[in-house]
Amino acid sequence: MFTLNCKGRLVVIDKPIVMGVINATPDSFYVGSRIQGTENIVRAAEKMIREGVDIIDIGGQSTRPGSHQVSEEEELQRVVDAVDRIHSRFPEVIISIDTYFSNVARECVGAGAAMINDISSGAFDEKMLTTVARLKAPYVIMHMRGTPDSMQRYAMYDDVVKEVFDFLVQKKDQCQKAGISDIIIDPGFGFAKTIQHNFRLLKHLSIFRSIEAPLLVGISRKSSIYKTLGVSAGEALNGTTVMNTIALINGAHILRVHDVKEAREAIDLWLMVNSE
Repeated sequence: MFTLNCKGRLVVIDKPIVMGVINATPDSFYVGSRIQGTENIVRAAEKMIREGVDIIDIGGQSTRPGSHQVSEEEELQRVVDAVDRIHSRFPEVIISIDTYFSNVARECVGAGAAMINDISSGAFDEKMLTTVARLKAPYVIMHMRGTPDSMQRYAMYDDVVKEVFDFLVQKKDQCQKAGISDIIIDPGFGFAKTIQHNFRLLKHLSIFRSIEAPLLVGISRKSSIYKTLGVSAGEALNGTTVMNTIALINGAHILRVHDVKEAREAIDLWLMVNSE
């Protein structure tokens, strides 16, 4: 069991939970996840809440392979009003801001976000770790190499499981020394990883439980699924459910997904099996 202090609200993770993805972008890899405009984002959040989401993760920057960075100012314009509106309308839901800019993190926490999800683990903004520590927000650290524009050139490992594991251990220690109390780990499926790397990480996912932090898996509709099956991202829901189920069996605490209802059902069935 883990607990997260989300702006004074204690979130207990004694069973797997669902993080729903809202991409306030025009170019995220899965077309169905692209939601622009505050009203549309609020409606998407409402649907996720009806379907049983635990955390809503809002991002204003595409991080798909080959994507190009937008400015901090543009990212703020895409997300801060939406965070404020969702928090005002649904104060019970935990909002995570998916950003690697410390100022975006600070502004969104001020608007109602209670968690920060940073694909760079502080590498892209030297002020991020100290900002997160001051905000006293849970922080998701993820393994990647390079940038979204270049990362697939760095998908070379002698032992991908060991190297990702070592990175997360070292990064967790760095975050704790910076004053961050609540840390979530993410192996970074699809970030500087080949399809084979992703499947190997999933197979050996249980190893990451020894890091003693909530383990987040974000593999929803990614290319490891749809390329393996010979379908599109839009057709990868069934494959995603299979991969999420394997992640649950192997120790995932948080499923980061585009499809909340299906992930919630997978968790409910997994819990039923494990209750017998």
